[in-house]
Order: sequence, then structure tokens, then C-alpha cells
Amino acid sequence: MFKKFIYGIIVCSLASLVACDSAEKKVSPGDVEADGSVISKDINFDSMGSDSGKIVGLSTVNFEYDKARLTSESRKNIAGNAEWIRKNTKITVQIEGHCDSRGSVEYNLALGERRAKSVMNYLVSLGIPAKRMTIISYGKEKLISNGDSVSDHNQNRRANFVPLPN
Repeated sequence: MFKKFIYGIIVCSLASLVACDSAEKKVSPGDVEADGSVISKDINFDSMGSDSGKIVGLSTVNFEYDKARLTSESRKNIAGNAEWIRKNTKITVQIEGHCDSRGSVEYNLALGERRAKSVMNYLVSLGIPAKRMTIISYGKEKLISNGDSVSDHNQNRRANFVPLPN
């Protein structure tokens, strides 16, 4: 009799666990409100960041061929971006390093990272805390101009700034 009682408790417990598990899986895809594991945050900026040209105060920084060195013009753009970052204290900025279509994937990922790091290091030298920035390299994976002209290559060799909510 005692064994049947214990067996009944185990069966009921398992049944309720299965029922609870099934109830959690009935959340519709994309239903952020019902899915407690997803945190919803409004992003008030264009996801293309400074590449979109729609975020006043953030400029894309361009680079010379096969270089991660900052020019005097790029330093001016970065200084302007530093002012924007200082004013927007609740934002983390992702600095994305990009390359043109020439070269291997591996080489361009490394070059894009060096470009993003050089921009971040300059921002740190201007007083922007490193914890307010992240870097990522896309190498040649996110071209903004798909042609093969000098102008196309110039546009693609860049670091852009994407605001992210904290």
C-alpha cells in the first residue's frame, strides 16, 4: 500500500512537471511580452549607426588602403564622436571595423579589428572610458558599396559607430 502511495506521488509530480514545461513552450515566436527570458529594450537609433548618416553627431571614420592608422581628418571626426558619446551617457557605442573587398577573409577580419582598436584607443586618449565602448570586426562582410572602383573601396574601409542601449 505504501509503495502504491509513493508511486502515485511520483506520477503526479512528473505529470505536473510535464504540464508546466508544456505551458512554457506555448509562447508564440516573437512574443517578447510573454517570454520572460527575453529582455526588451527600445533602440532609438538606426541599427546601421554612423553608416546610416541619420545619427547627428556620429560620423563614420575612413581609412587608407591596408592601414589602421588614423589620419588628421579621422581624428577630427573621432573628436566629434567623443562629444556625442560624452553627452549620451546611457549609451554604449559599438565600434565596427570594416575593410574593402580585396584580401582574404582572415586578413580583413584582423585589419578590421586593428581599425576598431585604433579608434577606441584614440577615444580613450580623449577621456572616453573604455567600458563605454565595444569593438567588433566585420572585415569585408558588410560592404556599403559593392562596386570595385576606387570610390567603392574608399567607402568600405571604415570604422562606424553603433549606439547600443545599456
